[in-house]
Amino acid sequence: MLIIIIRSVILYAIVIFALRLMGKKQLGELQPSELVTTILISNIATLSLEDPSMPMLLGIIPILMIVCIDVFMSYFMLKNAKFRRVVTGNPRIIVSDGKIDQNELRNLRYTVDDVLESMRESDIFDINEVQYAIVETTGKINFYKKSDGTENPPSIILKDGILIDSGLREAGLGEKWLSDVLSRKNLRKKDVFLLTATGNGAYTIILKEEKA
Repeated sequence: MLIIIIRSVILYAIVIFALRLMGKKQLGELQPSELVTTILISNIATLSLEDPSMPMLLGIIPILMIVCIDVFMSYFMLKNAKFRRVVTGNPRIIVSDGKIDQNELRNLRYTVDDVLESMRESDIFDINEVQYAIVETTGKINFYKKSDGTENPPSIILKDGILIDSGLREAGLGEKWLSDVLSRKNLRKKDVFLLTATGNGAYTIILKEEKA
């Protein structure tokens, strides 16, 4: 019994350390890769507790290896946008200008009940109140409510120096508009950390900071 207690304390400390090292959010906000990592760590910790004859190192080493892989993956995704999209996917728009995209719902395998439940969680009880809705890569649906003169929220045009074609389309803007904006500011795409714009051409630019 004492061995199980000692193992539990050690593994608890190791798992807490591992999750702190990963710097992850609460479970409901985890990306698919993060959720897989969390599940693997919990399963490995459970195996070490269920079998007292198993050496502790056989539980600790795999946990630390998984954390190292996750940290490496996070770093690689930070540097490579294409790889990040493959692993985490992209946010998907299911309501735009107050119109539901039923094809997108089918592609995501979301039902009307899923959407209505998420609306209620956001204190929205009438679909006519929704101007814009987006399914995040975590599966959570975020809503933007209608108001007088409401238009869709700003679209992401440039992210970490990379052009988001879907953002240009959502805002109804073209690459010529983007080129004009960058020319007026004497900027290149790679100089921009984030550029968002609305359909009327209003935009916000955040420049990349110099590396410390």
